[in-house]
Amino acid sequence: MRRLKQNPVGMDRRDGTTIVETAVILPVFLIFLMALIEFGHVFMCNATLTAAAKDAARYGAIEGITTAQVIARAKQRVNGAFKSSKATVYVKDAESFEDSDTNAASVAVSSLPDIELNDAEDRHLFIVRVHVPYNDVAIMPPWWAKNLTLHGESVMRHE
Repeated sequence: MRRLKQNPVGMDRRDGTTIVETAVILPVFLIFLMALIEFGHVFMCNATLTAAAKDAARYGAIEGITTAQVIARAKQRVNGAFKSSKATVYVKDAESFEDSDTNAASVAVSSLPDIELNDAEDRHLFIVRVHVPYNDVAIMPPWWAKNLTLHGESVMRHE
């Protein structure tokens, strides 16, 4: 077995290599780890917003439920992931989606007319959209997501 020559103090010639390698690799690993955590948080927030919109829309489909109750239900559901005051909830009339010519991707939900669900007719289409700017709920506001807005939405018929 070959042994490394020792210097007069008794240390191996390669003792500094470990420190240099750690100094190079550790920052890269930590950046990767923090990015992984942040991406996981983005997906968790997005899933929460979608679940809140679906739950609130199902709740709003029931006869006798008001729009204010639907908004409160969505905010209550979102409150488990982050402060509900950061989220904006829209309950809008989605009757324009009934037309076959409507491209759903091009419709600005916030510009649709408001609807009071308590007064809505049976089978009337409505949409619940919950959105939040990611800077308001980020663990560490990332530079790559400065203008990122997360949202969840659900379209339902009033019964």
